[in-house]
Amino acid sequence: MNKIQGFYYVKSGNEVYECKLRGILKRKDKKDNCVVGDIVEISEDNSIVEVYPRKNMINRPLVSNIDYLVIQFAGKDPDVDLDRLNTLILNSIYYKIDPIVIINKIDLLTEEEISSLKEKLSYLEKIDIPLFFVSTYKDIGVQDVINFITGKTVAFGGPSGVGKSSILNLLQNEEKLVVGETSKRLRAGKHTTRDSKFIPSICGGYVIDTPGFSSIELPPIKDFAELISLFKEFYINEGEHCKFLNCHHISEPGCLIKDLVEKEKISKIRYDFYKKVYEKLKIERWNNYEKY
Repeated sequence: MNKIQGFYYVKSGNEVYECKLRGILKRKDKKDNCVVGDIVEISEDNSIVEVYPRKNMINRPLVSNIDYLVIQFAGKDPDVDLDRLNTLILNSIYYKIDPIVIINKIDLLTEEEISSLKEKLSYLEKIDIPLFFVSTYKDIGVQDVINFITGKTVAFGGPSGVGKSSILNLLQNEEKLVVGETSKRLRAGKHTTRDSKFIPSICGGYVIDTPGFSSIELPPIKDFAELISLFKEFYINEGEHCKFLNCHHISEPGCLIKDLVEKEKISKIRYDFYKKVYEKLKIERWNNYEKY
């Protein structure tokens, strides 16, 4: 289902129906009463009368029922920002969407640079996040992405200037998305996308450009326990534990997580990112910090 200027466009079979909300769903103070991606029931007069339970939903932009979030960066121009990459992964996991990482523009890299970048991102494999190196310009690696997302609903996020519109144009032929130019002076892309839409993909399923899902904001993590739950590599085997049961894995002695980082069993990149998030949340959000 798509939404355009207050109307909802619901696909049923081969038909698309222009619909409006009915009853309690029309509440103007509830912006997530019906969002792009919802599975709905419509009446004979083309009114949406029920929204079925969602498996997930992101708030910026409002989109639901996503199988994968593709987090896309460029190998060069602009370079990969690891903190931003990990922030997007954190958001994806928080909203219960499986992340995929795509590195585009590899045609701009030497073999040595590609090898170096693969090594830098090798920690993704340890936390079961698929990684694809592609060039939309030379059509390298795009078929691997197509094979992986066949039949799935896939949203795209990431900074501007990394070729999201280019790869979306290769994955669907319903509408031509505007491809922005990268600012050479600022090394940042121009924003080219305005709305989120479900677009049928060439491999079954749907693709969605999610223009808002590129920020560096942290999700609304409520406490330390929830933060830890978002770092899969911090899961400790049964029978193993830190010296202190309430260890926050920062400065405590006898910390098993810090020991695993030193032994390179946990990525130092990910651990350093965890510490940055921990300190930021501790200062900005977690009141009465001692209770955690």
